[in-house]
Amino acid sequence: MDRVFLDANVLFSAAYRPNAGIAALWKLQEIERITSGYALEEARTNLRGADRLSRLDRLSRGVRIVAHPVVRPLPEGIVLPGKDVPILLAALDAGATHLLTGDLGDFGPLLGRLVGPLRVLTPGRYLRGR
Repeated sequence: MDRVFLDANVLFSAAYRPNAGIAALWKLQEIERITSGYALEEARTNLRGADRLSRLDRLSRGVRIVAHPVVRPLPEGIVLPGKDVPILLAALDAGATHLLTGDLGDFGPLLGRLVGPLRVLTPGRYLRGR
């Protein structure tokens, strides 16, 4: 079973538009959806509107929320801005098999690559592969 870590922008996008294609992640039966409190709070901070915040709360009920990771160096050869380090470390600590992100600017060089046991993908690429 895939253990899929959702970056803040994935949570944001799913809550922002109820009929967004990314919502298909919540319909998949054979995956475990994971995020961190850090990512969830980032999504919550950026969302506007009671309906969207309520949708985020509903979506988060179907997601395992993990603690903030222990700060440590990133795996060799991996460079990320400070704001993204807790995302990658939380995904690794959670034992995720995939990190799904729409952050092409910061995570772009890692897309499609393995970081330890973790494959970094866009949500669309992950869904097309299912």
